[in-house]
Amino acid sequence: MKNVLVLILLVSLFNCASKNEAYIFTSFREPATEGLYLAYSNDGYHWEDLKGPYLKPKAGASKIMRDPSIVKGKDDTYHMVWTTDWKGGNGFGYSSSKDLINWSEQQYIPVMKHEPSVVNVWAPEIFYDDEADQYIIIWASTIPFRFEKGIEEEENNHRMYYVTTKDFKTFSDTKLFLDPDFSVIDCVIVKRGKSDYVLVIKDNTRPMRNLKVGFGTSPLGPFENISEPYTAFKSEGPTVLKVNGKWLIYYDNYGDMNYKAVRTSDFKTFEDATAEIKLPEGHKHGTISTISKKVLQGLIEKSKEK
Repeated sequence: MKNVLVLILLVSLFNCASKNEAYIFTSFREPATEGLYLAYSNDGYHWEDLKGPYLKPKAGASKIMRDPSIVKGKDDTYHMVWTTDWKGGNGFGYSSSKDLINWSEQQYIPVMKHEPSVVNVWAPEIFYDDEADQYIIIWASTIPFRFEKGIEEEENNHRMYYVTTKDFKTFSDTKLFLDPDFSVIDCVIVKRGKSDYVLVIKDNTRPMRNLKVGFGTSPLGPFENISEPYTAFKSEGPTVLKVNGKWLIYYDNYGDMNYKAVRTSDFKTFEDATAEIKLPEGHKHGTISTISKKVLQGLIEKSKEK
């Protein structure tokens, strides 16, 4: 009987902890000059619109915000990076916030300034490496004539690059993150366990333009055994969360102008979960993190003003 009571108590505590947080999904809308939009969910499947914008883009020459990626740091500070220029930029935007309403001064981080011919810096994605206690930021760039290509143009032949930082004030030198011998964008690092990582990848070659996965023992790779595609033609912008022991991969199914999701337990077999999800109209490429119910309540109140 005593053991049963202890089990009930532990389950109760677990449920209470779960109820203290919700999921937050960053997004942007067209036109991309509008800035940051947000949605929240309690179950990871059904998302309620928190409207926006919560941060008008000021960084970069084009003053746009695409692909906002967010991660919650150890001190409950949210760090966000985003695409600032479709073409012509050599960096990405950065800002931080405690409540997702009040943001720090926006910065432009010129991570590719050492490459004078760089075409773009697309879809920066933040990953917190808890084992090394550092943030890893990955993105896609094209440097014409640097790599072998398929039938895509030289200015559309992407590889993935990265920097690391502990404080978003000083950054490591930029290094090549992934060269799978094909054009690649929109990568997301997923930690399954100690020394067990998955990389969600968009193969951007013609005619693929779909999602694949690779596997590695470090968040910095190498990522190998890249899979066959598990999504259809013209899909991109993946983000991943774990719900009830399984992984949900959301992605922008831009060929059909909608959002879809697949579910997997091993990143080898994938089940279409699109019929089970609900997202706000116009939702575009972003990432998922968690927020406290206190922060969520502040956002709900703010959204009523919009």
